[in-house]
Amino acid sequence: MTTITLNDGNKIPAVGFGVFMIPADGPTYDAVRTALDAGYRHIDTAAAYFNEADVGRAVRDSGIPREEIFITSKLWLQDYGYEAAKKGLDTSLEKLGMDYVDLYLLHQPYGDVAGAWKALEEAKAAGKVRSIGVSNMTPKIWKEFVPQFKTLPAVNQVECNPFFQQRELRELLAKDDVKIEAYQPLGHGDSSLLSHPVIAKLAEKYGKNAGQIILRFEVQDGLIVLPKSTNPERIAGNLRIFDFELTEDEMNQMYALDTGKGSHDPEAPGVAEMLLQNYKIHD
Repeated sequence: MTTITLNDGNKIPAVGFGVFMIPADGPTYDAVRTALDAGYRHIDTAAAYFNEADVGRAVRDSGIPREEIFITSKLWLQDYGYEAAKKGLDTSLEKLGMDYVDLYLLHQPYGDVAGAWKALEEAKAAGKVRSIGVSNMTPKIWKEFVPQFKTLPAVNQVECNPFFQQRELRELLAKDDVKIEAYQPLGHGDSSLLSHPVIAKLAEKYGKNAGQIILRFEVQDGLIVLPKSTNPERIAGNLRIFDFELTEDEMNQMYALDTGKGSHDPEAPGVAEMLLQNYKIHD
């Protein structure tokens, strides 16, 4: 597995297994066990996914030493602010059944972001978290909040795929060696992406499926990717991207697919209110 060195010196596997929208109480446990058996060593969960306990149990039952598995979780909006964030992290650790997480993110960029970030900085100093980062920050939102931080995020986890390559954001973050983690790296199953002629032609040439071509392109371009599936064959297949390499011309063909538009706009009016209303992790 290829690893990427973050700006704090820690290493993160380039391909992780995401568990967003996989139900708790069984399905997440089964999917994570399948992923670990297939060779994944990077699992991405969140308080608002409601499945941290399943992730923790799957990791313990896998028999793989904890230090060999990179675990990410995320603080939800309800727990923003300095004191609330400290409690939110402790709750995640309790549900995971772990003493630390490798990466902890501010899940959404709204509300008392600065207070929550201070709590994450202290948690890192205390050893509860190895690396800290943010999620869903556009260039505009990044410039609003990050100058208030004492330390820089290690990652920004955002929607990113060949149709939405986040070029402006990547240029901004590159100055401080902040890595992009791509959620929905396969375009959330967008058939127009998965069946695109450029991708189909490359898949035929390399004997791969469309998803493998897309993930190869993204990893080769320096992204950390978080594909999600509950299909054992697809879970394993999404890791089989390290036995071939796209040429410079083929990379340029993939770059040309960028439309600059994604499915989620963090700057849209009312997003924070909608998220808080629809995702309540506690009373």
